[in-house]
This record gives sequence, structure tokens and C-alpha cells, in this order.
Amino acid sequence: MLKAPTPEVDPGTALPLLDVRDLTVEFATRRGVVQAVKKINITLAKGETLGIVGESGSGKSVTSYAVMRILDRAGSIAEGSVMFSGLDLRGASEADMRNLRGREMSMIFQSPRLALNPIRKVGHQIEDVLLEHAQVGNEDVANKAVEVLEQVRIARPKERYHAYPFELSGGMCQRVVIALALACRPQLLIADEPTTGLDVTTQKAVMDLVVELTRERGMSTILITHDLGLAAAYCDKVVVMEKGHVVETSPSEVIFKAPSHAYTRKLMRATPRPGITLRDLLPEEEAARARPVAHNPVKADEAPLLVVDSLVKEYPRKGATTSLKKMFGTTPVPESDVFRAVDGISFQIARGESVGLVGESGCGKSTTSMMVMRLIDKTSGTITFGGEDIGAIPARSFATLPQRKKIQMVFQDPTDSLNPRFTAARAIADPLLRLSDISRGELRSRCEELATQVGLPLQFLDRFPHQLSGGQKARVGIARAIALRPDLIILDEPTAALDVSVQAVVLNLLQDLKDSLGMSYLFVSHDLNVVRLLCDRVIVMNTGKIVEQGPTQRVMDAPEAAYTRDLLAAIPHPPV
Repeated sequence: MLKAPTPEVDPGTALPLLDVRDLTVEFATRRGVVQAVKKINITLAKGETLGIVGESGSGKSVTSYAVMRILDRAGSIAEGSVMFSGLDLRGASEADMRNLRGREMSMIFQSPRLALNPIRKVGHQIEDVLLEHAQVGNEDVANKAVEVLEQVRIARPKERYHAYPFELSGGMCQRVVIALALACRPQLLIADEPTTGLDVTTQKAVMDLVVELTRERGMSTILITHDLGLAAAYCDKVVVMEKGHVVETSPSEVIFKAPSHAYTRKLMRATPRPGITLRDLLPEEEAARARPVAHNPVKADEAPLLVVDSLVKEYPRKGATTSLKKMFGTTPVPESDVFRAVDGISFQIARGESVGLVGESGCGKSTTSMMVMRLIDKTSGTITFGGEDIGAIPARSFATLPQRKKIQMVFQDPTDSLNPRFTAARAIADPLLRLSDISRGELRSRCEELATQVGLPLQFLDRFPHQLSGGQKARVGIARAIALRPDLIILDEPTAALDVSVQAVVLNLLQDLKDSLGMSYLFVSHDLNVVRLLCDRVIVMNTGKIVEQGPTQRVMDAPEAAYTRDLLAAIPHPPV
């Protein structure tokens, strides 16, 4: 891993680039004033990389917004000082802050697609930053924007200059956001969860790029993350935040090998890594109470629950070659009329088995899971479930058939997958109302039974999604998926948006439900450490094809395919 060298300065005499003292940030709400950050102290030296770690709601992002002076209208700095290169940012005028933002201090925001204007070409968005801070004249601004895209290693930058955000992958959008942040060569870069939602190889490429560019330019960096492995690999110093307080600050090699605060130890324990079990992720007192994970052996003489054979999914290309010819006056390399997202894959899932489906973004994982779920139709091949070729049934018809209740899904985003107008009880009841003959009188008791099964307190059943935490919403999604007692559940990145401690609880819950209900899982993920803990077998996909499959321990410990080895090598691990 690349790591910026620690600056060779005397800490006793050098003026910090950023000095935050006794910072308190408050938000005015209908229920009174809420203190989101409480008397925190943070210093950042020139050329240093500082990690701020903690769970959602700990105050990490609010701290960065306070430094940048971009708190929303209800937020304000109530106490303390923020000094940047000797300048008091708290007392600076908005005109001064507009001049500083982008030129002297910049930020990579958490969601790259939300940070970009969806109806403006990315090249023009970079030009806006350059022109705002008088970095270049109007006649040279287009060339400078292309040069900035080249610096962040975007392939074919002249073409990408004319692209809209929706035409780019998540990794490409992240590189554009980095280009925007670094266009004016600022002294301070704040990266707020810059790799959330990215697969491990793209994550490594993005972080290596940020470190390389900041090291070349002598910049200081603040990396905000809940991924302790990422902080260990790329940061010189780490600040741990809990509920608005800084609970620990130490050099990264010290904090991960000998954490002094109980909260830091809890985060370390909950981080998936090789050599541990699912129960090891839980806090010590919970792990002691939990029963050991029961690995029910798959019966060799029993017919598989799911058999996928030579499955293909193709999509038509929509005139991309013609559009590029008009744009650049040259004819690109000829392409076929169709794009093959899934290319002749075959695999099986036994009853009671958990199978992981892993690979980079765009490899065909989600397309495969949606075909198995019968949400989209295949191009060719067979999908046999319980001895019946369900792939021959059109997806539109399958939704109303009895087989629908046998295959259910837990979706990636627990917030977006719940109807905001439904209470938790109504969301859990939805499949029961649509696909079962349960009476209205029995419905509430069944919802309460399901809530108890997934560990959701009954008083939360009458709350709406916005009134629930991420972990509680994940439990509602799982309860909805098991409501009809399915044989197969497809889990599409079910813990990707969760903090590590919540993820630990949800993964243990999924394992217990599988053991008690005898279900099978198709677990779609790009987190190989999570797959290692939960899955019996793993399937590795790349560019629509299966490159390797087998028992999880064998594939993880002795991978045969070079692509699998690359995926494993890209995973950052905290040194524990």
C-alpha cells in the first residue's frame, strides 16, 4: 500500500496546517438544540495524512463540514476555533471562504454521483472550478480540464471530457470528483468516505491515486472513513470519534496494535478479517452468550435447489459508435451490436447452502442475481429451481405465480428498498398480503413473530423508515424476505451501507436464520472478508464469466485464478 511519508518537521516548532481547538457544532431542531460535535481537538501537519474513523452519527462528516464552513442552515459552530495556515476560519467572511474553497482547501464528497451535476458534462464542471479561481484563461480552459482528467488516470480523457456523470461507472465518477478537488492544487484535501460502494480493486486504485497525487504536491489529507483497514493502510495518524467526542488519537501503527479506548477495541473486533469466525465479530459479552455457529452439512445425495446452466444475458448497444463519430470526427474501434453482461455461466446451490458471488462492479453479479430472482428475462440458458425450469417463465408472469414466494431478496440499500409511506409492520406484511392467504386477524401477530425472529423491538413496528436506524431498516428488510419462509434468499450487498458493528450483528443474524429455517443464500458482495465468514462456497466473476468457483476456504487461501489473487491482494487489513 502507498502511504505518504510522515513530514520531517519538528512538531514543537512547526505551525500546523490545520488546528481545531474545542470545536462544538450545534444543530437547531424542533426538539431543541442538538450538539453533534463536542469540544474536539484535531491538528494536521503539512504533508500529513490523518484518518478520522467512527460509526455513522459519530460526528466525522459534521467536523469536516465545519472546517469547510459548509454546514447547513440549522447548523452552527457554537464554540472553539478552526485555524487554517494561521487564518481563523470561524471569523472569516463568506467571500473569503469561497476564495479558499477549491483553491486552498477542497473536499471529495461521499457520493460521487450526488456531488456531480447530472445535466452538465464533467469537463465543463472542471472548467467551472478552474475559471472560478482564475487558474487559467478562457482560451486554455478546455485543454487544462483534459489535463486534469489525465492526472487522475482516466482512460481516454478527451472522450470523458464530453461525458455526463450517468455515462460513467462509479469508479470513473469518483476519479472525476478527485479531479475537481485537486484541479487548483489545494494545500488541504478532505476525503469523506471516498471509497464507499466501490469494489476492492477500484477502492485500492482510487486511494493509491489520492495518496500519490497528494504526496507529489506536498498536500495534507484528512480521510474520513468507517473502514479501519483503509485507515491503517493509508494514514499516518488516526482520530477515533464516538457520539461527537474524540475518544482516542494516536499514530496508526499504535492505535491498531494497542488501542487504549474500549470503543476503538469494539470497532477493531467488529472488522471482518481472516482467521476469525462470525461470533468473533460481536462484542465479547454478546459473543459469550451466542451459541456456536452450526454448519449443517450439505447432503451429497440430495438434488440441488438451484441449477444455472449456460446462462446468458445480452443488451443491445444504443448507437454509441455513431455518437462518438459525430463528436470527434473519427470512427472508434467497431463494436458488436450487443453487449453480453452475463456470458454462459453455470453453477449450483444445494439446499441449506450459502454461496457467495463476488467480483468487481460491472462483472455481472447483479444481473445474474436478478435473472435468478426472475426480475429480468434471460437471453439463453436454463435456470432450474426445485426441479422446474423457472427461466422459461417470463419475469412479468412469475411475480403472480406460487413459485414467487420460494425465492425472495434482501436489497442493497435498506433505506431505498423500503416504501417511505409504509410503517415497518406494513413493509414486513407486504409479501404476506400479496402472496399468502393469511387473515387480517393473524397478520399483526405474524409481523410481531417475524420482528422477534430478526431482533427488531416490537415498539419499532409502527415507525416509518426515516424513524429507524440503518441496522433497524436492515432487520425490516430481512424480516420481509423471510416472511413467506422461502427456500432461497438472494442477498445483494445487504451490509454494504452499514457500520462494522451493525454489520457484525446482521451477519450473525443471517447465519442464525439460515441454520434455524434451513434456507439457502446467494450472497452477492464485493467484500471478500464478509464472504469468507458467511459462505460455504464462492463464485468469482469477471467480465460476465465465472473465472473460479469452489469451497470458500480453498478459493480464499489458495486461489487458482490470477483475477482472484488480485481481488484478495487489494483488500486493506488493519494490523491486528
